[in-house]
Amino acid sequence: MSLSSVDISLAIEKKISQTNDEAEPKFLVTPGDVITRDAGFMRGHGTYMGTDDVLYASVAGVVDRVNKLISVLPLKTRYNGEIGDVVVGRIVEVQQKRWRVDTNSRLDSVLALASVNLPGGELRRRGAEDELSMRKYLNEGDLISAEVQNIYHDGSLSLHTRSLKYGKLGQGCLLKVSPSLVKRRKTHFHQLPCGASIILGNNGFIWISPTQGGGEMDTSEGGGGGFTQNLEVVPESERETIARLRNVVLCLAENCTMLWDTSIMYAWEASTKYSIPELLNMDAMRDVAHLTQQRLQMDME
Repeated sequence: MSLSSVDISLAIEKKISQTNDEAEPKFLVTPGDVITRDAGFMRGHGTYMGTDDVLYASVAGVVDRVNKLISVLPLKTRYNGEIGDVVVGRIVEVQQKRWRVDTNSRLDSVLALASVNLPGGELRRRGAEDELSMRKYLNEGDLISAEVQNIYHDGSLSLHTRSLKYGKLGQGCLLKVSPSLVKRRKTHFHQLPCGASIILGNNGFIWISPTQGGGEMDTSEGGGGGFTQNLEVVPESERETIARLRNVVLCLAENCTMLWDTSIMYAWEASTKYSIPELLNMDAMRDVAHLTQQRLQMDME
């Protein structure tokens, strides 16, 4: 009986090979990998200093170097907000003069009463009457779109919905993906040619809804200040469009493809040969994602 040769790679080999790349500004590391042996660097998030004064990675991610500060940006993490981000969130609690919102971050975000438009778009100071009417505006379980206004010292986010494109969300479908898959763009509100509207939240919450008439997405029909909802029955054809679009986004997310309007439309076109239930099959998901990645690669060339 012949014995086949076996190739064994020890973990220590990987650690030694990466010490030669210390001059590289960015590379992938896993927990325990050596980042640098130099003593002149400061330790940032995702790193730790060993007893031998060597800087190691404590999470899997990409090494980020800013001057003398070295940190590791994890590939999968909770949402870390930045000012100006568009987010989709769910109201979890109504408190005094503010709402607490789940935005897929470590801590609940805060939406202050002073940071929302009043019904009818009135511009005035918020009084006791407005505070008593807070549940009429937004109640527990309501979904909203908002923008990050500020970041508190503990890392929690302050939101606002002062623009008419933000506010309470009506009928539609909510998806949760990794925040790292949502590509940062100038706008995250899109009316897609397929007949549905989509909000790509920077926090990984994606909202798909029927396209409302009147051009730009507007969640405040009738001048309701962003608190009104269209609860008319959605036609079956539009529900099928939303269901297909949901499965298309899942195809891309499952195969780690960045999400923005172009990639979603390419995936939509690649998915037309499958029925809506077939798109949940793993082989179909891989096929749609592969065809999308090929088209995106051709665009770059």
